[in-house]
Amino acid sequence: MVASAQRETSPTQHDTLGLLKTGASILLVGILCVASIYLFFGGLSHQGPHTNAGWLALIVALMCLPFGLMLFTLGAAKWLGSKRR
Repeated sequence: MVASAQRETSPTQHDTLGLLKTGASILLVGILCVASIYLFFGGLSHQGPHTNAGWLALIVALMCLPFGLMLFTLGAAKWLGSKRR
């Protein structure tokens, strides 16, 4: 009984949930930036975006996508590791 109560309130669970939420939100921002390049800022050519806002969205996307994926993967790995215990 004590182990199950400790498992529910452990700081590891809170950290895992934070990693998953933060990683998913950063990934969502990156995906929205890529979508906005194509939908609102004129798309991409082989030389890059057509507008200054497109370049800014590309920079933000190139920062958010790898970092968000890394955080989300770390959170998922922690969640899977705690599920196996």
